Amino acid sequence: MTTRVRIQRRPIHGVLLLDKPLGYSSNDALQKVKWLLRAEKAGHTGTLDPLATGALPLCFGAATKFSQLHLDADKTYEAVALLGVTTTTGDAEGEVLAELPVPDITAERLAELTRRYSGPIQQVPPMYSALKKDGKALYEYARDGIEIDRPARDVVIHDLKLSLERDEQGRPQLRIQVCCSKGTYIRTLGEDLGKALGCGAHLVFLRRVKTGDFGVEQAVTLAELEAMDENTRLARLLPVEALLGHHEIVTLGADDAGRFLSGMRRRVQSSDAPLVQVWGEPPRALLGSAHIRGGELIPTRLLSPIEVGQIQAQQSAGAAVPPVVIADGQP
Repeated sequence: MTTRVRIQRRPIHGVLLLDKPLGYSSNDALQKVKWLLRAEKAGHTGTLDPLATGALPLCFGAATKFSQLHLDADKTYEAVALLGVTTTTGDAEGEVLAELPVPDITAERLAELTRRYSGPIQQVPPMYSALKKDGKALYEYARDGIEIDRPARDVVIHDLKLSLERDEQGRPQLRIQVCCSKGTYIRTLGEDLGKALGCGAHLVFLRRVKTGDFGVEQAVTLAELEAMDENTRLARLLPVEALLGHHEIVTLGADDAGRFLSGMRRRVQSSDAPLVQVWGEPPRALLGSAHIRGGELIPTRLLSPIEVGQIQAQQSAGAAVPPVVIADGQP
């Protein structure tokens, strides 16, 4: 019998931008990276389908407290939809439902579709999605052959570019470049475009190239990460505050910083703001997020004093980590 050795975890804080590989679920990718970093606590900022690749920010330690902020960020995708074929899932994983002839598609028709599907639109979420009904994911109902009524949802397409091309077999397909709001299903967009063209479509390629301020060109692949030593892996971590973007910074002195960390409101000379990042000094350290109302700094998400100390130690140590004292063991 094979003995499974438990990995010795450690507190790691920061964000790793992964270029998620094809075929991995977001959680599979997260667990693999968590194992490679020997991290105690980890989470991601929204799922990518197994058939999708691209930018997936992974949060470790204190960064998990701010992952929700990134769930609301705009996303940019590149996709390809095969025209004339519909499937049960809206992508290449599903069974073929119908095959229809593809009409001639002019540049004017593509321009009309671009206008029609730009700006605020409504989408009906796909049955093969992780949305839940009565505590059960929609894809679980779909696998049992049950169709659930799904109300249309409001989303925003900020920018849309469409072009016609052909695959290696000469079949017509639609290349889609889209920047959109949270909650947008690119599979559904591909299906809706195919339906509008009168021939149906399903996605055969999907890649997220940007999420919030994070571009895929900054990302590391899983293969690259596996080839690195521990110090180099840790050096790829972005600081926790990378998730707080360009939000205003409020800096507190040592006494006020300690009170803020205990959850107390502080008076500040700043205008009302829905979200600010709060730092303490000396020494300079991220304390958490807050909002300002009526001159009061009101804590929203706080780091613990232990987390603040661990982050300072991690930054001081740079990439240096203790030697590994465990045997091999994978998730």
